[in-house]
Amino acid sequence: MRILVTVASRHHGTWEIGEVIARRLRERGHQVDQHAPEDVTSIADHDAVVIGSAVYTAHWLPAARDLAQRLTDELRARPVWMFSSGLATQPANSANSPLEVAALRERIGARTHRSFRGRLDRSLLSFTERAIIAGGRAREGDHRDMTAVAAWADEIADSLDPDAAPNRPVAAATQGRPVRA
Repeated sequence: MRILVTVASRHHGTWEIGEVIARRLRERGHQVDQHAPEDVTSIADHDAVVIGSAVYTAHWLPAARDLAQRLTDELRARPVWMFSSGLATQPANSANSPLEVAALRERIGARTHRSFRGRLDRSLLSFTERAIIAGGRAREGDHRDMTAVAAWADEIADSLDPDAAPNRPVAAATQGRPVRA
């Protein structure tokens, strides 16, 4: 399948999460394009879409929200997954406006929404962003769990090809039964 991974990222941390997703989907045999939402004019050439955004002041970035608005009909016509990356010390679902994400998910017909912890490097932030972060008492550092990101990409790949063997360790409970490798 040809998959579009489109990610709105202000300081490249969320973009890097998208890179992990794209790489993992490629490893699972899919053709993957990764583009910023503002560069996407159509998804007609894609069979599935992963849309992600950094979360600032409890909202997805405008570029990601705009893409969903512009391409609602096209998105509804294919499988879509959403993800957010929020404050470094808490998953994005704590930073997201739950009603906004739920409305967006419903509008584009996304299968699921996943939240990931983010990365905080104060040296990259504007004065206003540093002031907002100070109020949230966020811890500096990279708190992203790229293993969890790759596992989520595997879930996406599995759902696109249900006959494919999951790329996970085999549980001990499979003793005596055939195991797909």
